[in-house]
Amino acid sequence: MKSLKIGNLCASMPVVQGGMGVGISLSGLASAVAAQGGIGVISSAGLGVIYKDYSKDYREASIWGLKEELRKARAATRGIIGVNVMVAMSNFADMVRTAIAEKADIIFSGAGLPLNLPAFLVEGARTKLAPIVSSARAAKLLCRKWFSEYGYIPDAIVVEGPKAGGHLGYKPEQLDDAHYALEALVPEIVAEVRAFGEEHDRYIPVIAGGGIYTGEDIYRIMALGADGVQMGTRFVTTEECDADPAFKQSYIDARREDIEIIQSPVGMPGRAIHNRFLDRVKQGLKRPGACPFDCIKTCDVTHSPYCIMLALYNAFRGRLQNGYAFCGANAWRAEKIQSVRELMASLRAEYDRFAAGCADFSLRNQLFGAK
Repeated sequence: MKSLKIGNLCASMPVVQGGMGVGISLSGLASAVAAQGGIGVISSAGLGVIYKDYSKDYREASIWGLKEELRKARAATRGIIGVNVMVAMSNFADMVRTAIAEKADIIFSGAGLPLNLPAFLVEGARTKLAPIVSSARAAKLLCRKWFSEYGYIPDAIVVEGPKAGGHLGYKPEQLDDAHYALEALVPEIVAEVRAFGEEHDRYIPVIAGGGIYTGEDIYRIMALGADGVQMGTRFVTTEECDADPAFKQSYIDARREDIEIIQSPVGMPGRAIHNRFLDRVKQGLKRPGACPFDCIKTCDVTHSPYCIMLALYNAFRGRLQNGYAFCGANAWRAEKIQSVRELMASLRAEYDRFAAGCADFSLRNQLFGAK
């Protein structure tokens, strides 16, 4: 298994732990992944609710919360710690500026194209920037925009396929279309990014996410040109995941048929585990009285069936009767709670076994010819 190099950062395992809000990936999970050689990622989404005791002002509490989570992660590991900041968040600028000021190793940004992300860098900043895209067209647009406007080349690019968890950058009809499968997207985006990188004498690693679950999955997607993978769902059922045990148990209890696509109040499709709360939403029994946070730019309380921030915060706290768990397409495969160390070791072992099998098969073909 190759290491993942992003500029002067080097992860001995090419695994980026996906940023999962609200509260699912904080310093506990991120530092554990970083300590095992991966890239740990703190989600900045919803920190103003999690740290509401610090300040009743959502934005002020969010800034404090991100500082605290980065401080705790740094105290726990010397590994690579990143921050996920969604473009759709109303406090996007606050979170980006805070991550840079606090010297986060890397910012991952999606849920919209972060076209102005380099504008927040200050002189001497060490934070790398990695946009999240869902098409080769978006990758090309963003690369050229960053270079023409800011003279900046992305340090890495993440491609998220339609099997990812949470909010999805696809139309509902694209989710099961083979043309939009991660396996189809990766070669297209790799080709686009490689061409741009060669123009500017820079190697830009491509990280693939969305449905990656096993070491074999890692091998197969890297064989298509990806330099690393992003995994979120698989890290939820770890001891170090920051979510309440009831949230983790909902993954273990989930069946394949429980994984569903919902229409989020923020105007995007999302993937979640079916529960009674979502039933009540469909029946029209949920209705927010007011917007307590103004957390997402595209959320209109007058047309929203519920407050997504409160729903996700309740789920994070284990109160699933008043919320629901976002998840990836493979959440139903979860069987047990294990440590991050055990998970990373199993991923490496699965990768090595599959790689060895592929090498044996290739050698047999060379010696005896395909049959």
